[in-house]
Amino acid sequence: MDFNVKRLAADAGTLFSRAVQFTEEKLGQAEKTELDAHLENLLCRAECTKQNTERIMKQTEVLLQPNPNVRIEEFLYEKLEKKVPTRMNNHELLGQSMIESGTEFGPGTAYGNALIKCGETEKQIGGAEREFIQSSAINFLTPFRNFLEGDFKTILKERKLLQVKRLDLDAAKTRLKKARVPDARAVAEQDLRMTQSEFDRQAEITRLLLEGVSSTHAHHLRCLTDFVEAQTTYYAQSYQYMVDLQKQLGSFPSTFSSNNNQSSSSSGGASISIPTIPLSASMLSPSPGRGLSGFSELRISSGSRKARVLYDYDAAGSSELSLLADEVIMVSSVPGMDSDWLLGERGTQKGKVPITYLELLN
Repeated sequence: MDFNVKRLAADAGTLFSRAVQFTEEKLGQAEKTELDAHLENLLCRAECTKQNTERIMKQTEVLLQPNPNVRIEEFLYEKLEKKVPTRMNNHELLGQSMIESGTEFGPGTAYGNALIKCGETEKQIGGAEREFIQSSAINFLTPFRNFLEGDFKTILKERKLLQVKRLDLDAAKTRLKKARVPDARAVAEQDLRMTQSEFDRQAEITRLLLEGVSSTHAHHLRCLTDFVEAQTTYYAQSYQYMVDLQKQLGSFPSTFSSNNNQSSSSSGGASISIPTIPLSASMLSPSPGRGLSGFSELRISSGSRKARVLYDYDAAGSSELSLLADEVIMVSSVPGMDSDWLLGERGTQKGKVPITYLELLN
């Protein structure tokens, strides 16, 4: 019991001397031992690394999960050490809606079939996005978080201990200055040697930890490379999925403008025009099974052929001819006309028609 009381009294005295030393330093009444320039630079670099790591982590989390409510929910599940419930991402939700709508319109219709194909592609992109998020969380965010919650906390702990040892050293220097009696001076000198040794030892420990930040930078560079590779793979997969979808849609209607919808009257009498969506030549080209050789022969012979209309088509201008599905019209090639168009005739009506809407008849 006596030992514990003495120990408690000694600890209280040490804390008091530290507090006095700290207060006098703030008031400019006591000298302060400065850290060497190299150690100060290492401390600044560690703090800079911590701040930028936090900033990069925050923005990466926003990129991977834009919904703040979902991020909070995932954070709570992580702290409770529970599995985060699986939910569909935005691409998968859009894909599901497209597939359901296409099924309702009918897979046998052009629009319904196109919706189903688009929905399947959106689901594929959603799956690629899920893999990208998982890979980024494991190979990029986790190492960054481990640094902040592990290595940097250790650095902070040793840095705080170094500050305590510095206060003890400066307090010992102050006591030595105030000592007048030889015996008191001898005790003060011994305390100074001991506190100086402890301070030097703690400074060396802190320095070694801070120099390890260079290894952290090298590790984070490898993690950054993994993140870029995962992002490249995700975008490459998404691009390929869309290219494949574009090829599949080449056999579907490619112009979405309607004379009936080009203008509508609002309460103020204003009109709203529906723009034509330009598509690439690969989407406008007829599919191999759609009689490509027949169209080529028609252009070469400069004659006329009967053709069945596959889909409804609303003319986008006075030079085009509106079409109704399943009707039969006469078509011919005109010199100088774009290869994706033919001249259609229905009685006395004439106009350009897109070949992707037609099937030549024998």
